[in-house]
Amino acid sequence: MGIFSKMFGGSSEPKEEKSLPWIPLTNIPQLDAISKKSKTKTQVIFKHSTRCGISRMVINQFVDFYGLEEKDLDLYYLDLLNYRDVSTEVGYKFQVMHQSPQLLVIKNGATVAHASHGAINDIDLPKFV
Repeated sequence: MGIFSKMFGGSSEPKEEKSLPWIPLTNIPQLDAISKKSKTKTQVIFKHSTRCGISRMVINQFVDFYGLEEKDLDLYYLDLLNYRDVSTEVGYKFQVMHQSPQLLVIKNGATVAHASHGAINDIDLPKFV
């Protein structure tokens, strides 16, 4: 390891990528299914803008700190640039004003928590499981 690597914490070993059990949210009928499923299992929607640096930073932090298992909740990923109509309908159906990035927690057919930008990572997801 060179002097700069030692000083700045660099490593020649690749960082292990953590992957989450994302379910792509790509069509409006899925929203009714999410509402129905939320009666027995917490549903989470992450609205992400693929062209926004802040959104990229927030989703990376979310992935890094995510500590739940697939059995705990369903985790939906919405690429809001490619599925604007779905993003708009999320706002109507779950009564939240559109923001990006944005996280919604759905239980019993209703939004029980939501946040945008850096506040997304302040949501205590385990308390909604």
